[in-house]
Amino acid sequence: MSTEPIPRRKLYQEVLDRLMTRINAGEFTPGEQLPSERELMDAYGVGRPAIREALQQLERSGIVTISHGERARVLLPTAEAMVGQMAEAARYLLSVEPRTLEHLKEARILLEAGVARLAAQRVDADALALLRARLDDHRQASLDDFLRSDIAFHRQIAVMSGNPVFPAIVEAMLTWLGAYYRTLVRAPGAERLTLQEHQRIYDAIAAGDADEAAQAMSDHLNRANALYRRGATDELTENRP
Repeated sequence: MSTEPIPRRKLYQEVLDRLMTRINAGEFTPGEQLPSERELMDAYGVGRPAIREALQQLERSGIVTISHGERARVLLPTAEAMVGQMAEAARYLLSVEPRTLEHLKEARILLEAGVARLAAQRVDADALALLRARLDDHRQASLDDFLRSDIAFHRQIAVMSGNPVFPAIVEAMLTWLGAYYRTLVRAPGAERLTLQEHQRIYDAIAAGDADEAAQAMSDHLNRANALYRRGATDELTENRP
C-alpha cells in the first residue's frame, strides 16, 4: 500500500476542472460567453485570483478567448490551434535533445508520403490548379522567398488530402524545422533539385498515381535529409582546428 502523501490541488485547478466539465457537457457551446468573474466567484466560493488563473489556463489551451472588458468566450478548437500550442515545446525539445531532429525528419517522411498518396487519390481540378500555382510561385521565388514558397507547396498537398489536421501538422513541422530547412536552401544546387522533385510530385498527383506520388515525396525528403547530413558533416570538418 502506498504511503505517499496526497498532493494538494490549487483552487484554480478545481475551478478549471468544473468549467471544463460544463463546457464538455455542452452547457457553453462555441461562440457563447462564460459567466462573469463575479458569477463564477459566487458559484464556486473562491476568490478572483483562482477564477482568473483558471480562465487563463483555458485561454492558453485554446478553449476560450479573453478580451479586455468582456467575459471569456468559448472557441471552436481548430487543428491549427491545437498544433500551435505545441510549438514552443517542440522548439525547446529540438534545442536540448539533438536526436529529436532525426526523429522529426523520420516522422515527416512517413506523414508526407501518406499525405501525397491521399492527395493523388482525391485530386480535383480546382485543388490541382492551386498546386500548379504553388509550384509556379516556387519556381519564380527568390532565395529569400524560397523557404516560404516551399512550405506553401507542401501545405497545399496536405490540404488536398481532405483532412484538415494534416495541413496544420505539415506546416507546424516545417516551421519547427525552420533552421534545418534554411541550411538546405543554401546548399549548392538545392533549388534546382528541389524544383525537379516537386515537379515529379506534382505530375504524380495530377495523374492520380497514388503509389508514385508517395514514392516521389519519400525520395524527395530522403534526398533532402541526406544532403543536410552531408552538409553538416562537411561544416564540422571545415571547422576543425
